[in-house]
Amino acid sequence: MSDLPATAEVVVIGGGVMGASTAYHLALRGVRDIVLLESQRFFGQGATGKCAGGIRYQFSTAINVRLSQLSLPMLDRFEAETGQAIDLRYDGYMLLATTAENVAEFRHNVALQRSLGVPTEWLDGDEVRRRVPQLAADDVLAATYHAGDGLADPNGVVAGYISAGRRLGVRATTDAPVTAIDTAGGHVTGVHTPLGHIATRTVVNAAGPWAAAVGQMAGVTLPIVPIRRQILTTTPLPQLAPDFPFVIDFARSLYFHRESGGVLTGMSNPAQPIGFDESVDEEWEMTHMEAAVARLPLLATAGRRARWAGLYETTPDAHPIIGRVPELGGFVVVAGFSGHGFMHGPIAGLLVSEIVLDGGAHTLDIADLAYERFLEGGTMREYNVI
Repeated sequence: MSDLPATAEVVVIGGGVMGASTAYHLALRGVRDIVLLESQRFFGQGATGKCAGGIRYQFSTAINVRLSQLSLPMLDRFEAETGQAIDLRYDGYMLLATTAENVAEFRHNVALQRSLGVPTEWLDGDEVRRRVPQLAADDVLAATYHAGDGLADPNGVVAGYISAGRRLGVRATTDAPVTAIDTAGGHVTGVHTPLGHIATRTVVNAAGPWAAAVGQMAGVTLPIVPIRRQILTTTPLPQLAPDFPFVIDFARSLYFHRESGGVLTGMSNPAQPIGFDESVDEEWEMTHMEAAVARLPLLATAGRRARWAGLYETTPDAHPIIGRVPELGGFVVVAGFSGHGFMHGPIAGLLVSEIVLDGGAHTLDIADLAYERFLEGGTMREYNVI
């Protein structure tokens, strides 16, 4: 027998960081009738659990910088607030510019970040080579660096929000895929799962790469598509400098950071087709590793420890959708973060709680992230997507 209630004030679909944060922040505001539905066996095993764990302020649009300015301090307070450790560390992000286009865009981005209070450093190529001598960086023209960027444990963040939410009364359930969404008179009325039906007037779509499919169940078209990305980790590299930063070779969409004594590395395939395939592309892995060893020759001495693939949830402008959709009352979306959702999960959940309970977000003006921008021909685009 299912322990799902027959009714709920709010149903949250998706048990990754967005759904877990949303449920927690609603409960923190006093909502006690919340159901969180996760389709998989464990929470946070979708896009959140397969990400690289990076957290940063270095973005190219004001709205993303401001999301970071609110969200990363929430991660600083996370263990004290929820009781869950999240292995937070600030190694700094270093973004390498190897083309004239990179240099021009990075200069614009640094100016924006500084204007908003983020003290990003501008490094010339010689300074990059001095700071990170283990890189093969003869072609690096410049770089940006911010010491306040870093890493956190995605699974710890999800677990912390789930546990804290449950203590506040959230009904969080796994193995509960949503199979249909009921609507009537232009408003959400209920959600179906194999475990039972829940009548509700508010549904939050936090389904990540599956958000468009959930939207279709409600008759809502969302411009969010899944794209495979893959990562591998190496065996220990004791020669790796202890202050090695999170390095991004931007033109190649290649990155490295220290992980469990070795390195975690990934590289985005620009020709990757849209789809839900989460198998490892071994041919692309070879391409990736050739580029990785060329940039960090020390990798040639390491073995492969683990590898996996996951899904980005991408929108046409590489910004999320956070808010209601005009054609369906009671349907709220928090999805489409385009590879940088984990770090914005804390503030996104708080903003959704304000949308649901107060009629709109007020901690931050998120008009730029409204669904309607795609109907109005908006041109905003995030450049710093890896």
